[in-house]
This record gives sequence, C-alpha cells and structure tokens, in this order.
Amino acid sequence: METEQRAILALEDGAWFEGRPFGAVEALSQGRRGEVVFATGMTGYQEICTDPSYRGQMVVLTYPLVGNYGIAKEDVESRRPWLSALIVRECCEEYSNWRAAESLDDYLARYGIPGLRDLDTRALTRHLRAHGTLRGILRAYAEGETPDIAALVAEAGRVRTVSDLDVVAEVASAGDEHWPHARVGPGAPRVLLIDTGYKHTIARCLAERGLEVVVAPHPVESATVRALRPDGVLLSNGPGDPESVAGLVALTRALLAEGLPLMGICLGHQVLGLAAGARTSRLPFGHHGANHPVREVRTGRVTVTSQNHNFQVDAATLPPASGFYVSHINLSDGSVEGLAHETLPVFSVQYHPEAAPGPEDNRDLFDRFACLVRARQESGLAVRDAVPRVLAHPHEMTRETMGGMASDRDEPSVSIVRGVCPAVPPQDGRLHRAISLTTSDGAVEDATPGEPAARAG
Repeated sequence: METEQRAILALEDGAWFEGRPFGAVEALSQGRRGEVVFATGMTGYQEICTDPSYRGQMVVLTYPLVGNYGIAKEDVESRRPWLSALIVRECCEEYSNWRAAESLDDYLARYGIPGLRDLDTRALTRHLRAHGTLRGILRAYAEGETPDIAALVAEAGRVRTVSDLDVVAEVASAGDEHWPHARVGPGAPRVLLIDTGYKHTIARCLAERGLEVVVAPHPVESATVRALRPDGVLLSNGPGDPESVAGLVALTRALLAEGLPLMGICLGHQVLGLAAGARTSRLPFGHHGANHPVREVRTGRVTVTSQNHNFQVDAATLPPASGFYVSHINLSDGSVEGLAHETLPVFSVQYHPEAAPGPEDNRDLFDRFACLVRARQESGLAVRDAVPRVLAHPHEMTRETMGGMASDRDEPSVSIVRGVCPAVPPQDGRLHRAISLTTSDGAVEDATPGEPAARAG
C-alpha cells in the first residue's frame, strides 16, 4: 500500500483535498471521475463497494478506520465492486478476520477501483453536507509534482452526473437467470426479480422464504413477464435517476393493472411512484448509511434502516385517485420512505430491508411479500389464468383466507404471526382478514373483516 505518490480530489465548486492513493493506483494517472457522496455506516465497506447503486459515484466513508476485517467472498452483494473510488481516513493494511480472503487494498486493485486515504474525511463530509452532492475528479501525482488545481476544478465541472449516464444498463444482468443458491421444492411460488442492479441479499431473502427467484434484466417486456408466469414481482434497487428507466415505469403500470403482488426496493420504490403518477426529485446529498430512522405512518412503528439513494418520491405529487398512500416517512427530513396501495397487493420502501442493521429490523417486509405471493398462487389467479376483479385490503389474512398457504411443508423461514399475514396496515387500523377474488371459473371467495374466509367450491 505504501506509495510515494499523492492524490488530489478536486470538486466542481473549487474545494480540493489531498491524500495518498491505494487500490488501483494506476487508474488515477488519467483521473477517476464521478459524483462524490458520503456514507455514515461504521461497518459494511465491502457491501458498499459491491452495491451497484453506487455506480458512477465516489464514496466517502465517515467512519475513520476501514479495512480492518478484510474482504470475505461470501459477503459480496454483486459480481464486482461498482463505485468509482473509495475515500477513507485510514485504510488498515493488516486485517483480522478468519473469514477474510484478502485485504481491501488488494481487492480494489484486482478490480481496477482506486482509493484515497490519509485525508480529512470529516472536513470533506461537512463540505458535502453543506453544499450537497458534488462532481469531482481524483488524480494521482508523483512526489514533488505540482498539480494544476484550477484545471482539475474545471474538469470536475464537466463530469457527467448519474442522471446523464445509463448506469442501470452497466450493472444489470444481461439475460434471464434463476437465482442459483435457492433450494426450493417443485411448485414453489415464483417471484420475478427485475434487475436494475439488485443486491444478492435481496434474492437470498426471497429464497429463504421458499420462493423460486427468477432474475430478469430491466428491459424485460410484458410478454416475457407473462411467459415466465410469476406469482409476484420485485422491483430491485439500482443506481441513477428513476426517470432514466422509462420502459420499466411503463411495465410497472401494466403489472399494476394485472393485480400481481408487487414489491419495490429503493430505485424500485421510485419506479413504482412514477408508475402511480407521482414525480421524483433529487435530495441535496442523498441518504447513504445504516442509521436512518423511519416511521411507519399508520402504526407509528419506528425502525432504523440502511439506505443508499439520491432521489426521492415527492409526496405532494402522488395523485389521490391512484389508490397509493405514503406508508413510511424519514424522521430526519420527512421524505417519503414507503408507498402502499389501498386495495392492491402492492407496496414499496425507499430503504433496504435486506440490509437490516438491527440486524433483522425490517426483514418482515419479505415475509409480507411472501404471504401475498403465496396467496396469489393458491388462489389460482396467476397471470396465466385470470386477473383479480377485486382485491380488498390484502393486509391481514388468515390461513383459511390464504387457501392453505401455510402448509405442512418444512418452511421455517416463512413467518406467519398469530396466523395473520403481516402486510401493509389498513387505513382504519382494523385487522382486515378478508380478500375478495374472482377466480378463473367465475367463483368469488369473500369474507368479512375479522372472520375466516370460506373457500369457494
């Protein structure tokens, strides 16, 4: 890691910071460009490096000591690190972790990702917090060489933002694939995970709940979705501006019309907001870290969440006629952290429930989604058969209502609390155990709130 070189990070507003390069030092000879953001987690640098949502950005870690537990191959969130550069106060040269296979320095060098260390990350973070996300350029110089700061600042001002780049296409998978690590039996409910840069732990959380996971790239067409015959769809996280994936927004509108269970995470949440008719905007410096408090509006429940996003759904632009409402808000700035539909089995969150800094706060959202997916499968209302005429408050459903979805099969990871499917709380706070569905043969299954549903036929 020792080098005689030094490196300069110049920002578009004229500020600059000096440190020492590490990782792929040779990549800095021509400069590395990107937006500069800060992340506040005390741990998780490996997950940050491999989170596709950081594509096109240089990440400043506010915690001063980084690299002390090395890199464990089991903890990667995607096939490679995606960030433009990693900026730290101190990078530990010697790691201590029996699971680790290599150092952070070697890992970044192997994938061509440069780093910057030995600079005042506190001052840099305060600058970004005061002035917002800024474009920057990082370049290395030999000892004794004088950098042209003015030229670097001018070049930083020409750096393209993530709104100008097709970063989703860079990180998404090229074709349909099954999640290879799932162990599900025949007839398991199938979830289509639309990949805009998904984190592997999202697929793991679905598979742990007995769901078959099929990953498809974001340009997937409606006809392909029908051919895959999913029982539910998950819109994944990913980098960049949600308005750059207009095709996915249109597909999401079509999925809403078909009544499929739908869950959105991060970018997927923003896509759902656009599909519902809302608008999105950019946050001043984004939310990046593992300590963001979020309140569920209808229950008052507060959890600490992990987040990584630069855009938000604007609550004031959500059309009342859409049937969607704001389900979660950020307690730090009041921004939208979740959406849900009053009658459709659809919800989304801006944060990352799979990251679970609790370590499992919010993973119950995957239980909710699994319940809705299983109810869809058991009702006989898959896309290949029919679409629902009415789906009234699929918020709390009994085992009877779900048509035996909580079967005797060995599925310990599926959480059914007191026989009720945990889902989005209804408007009036009652336990709506009823759903009304029109099956392919025209039969209607119905039940009143609080009473078990009688199975038709």
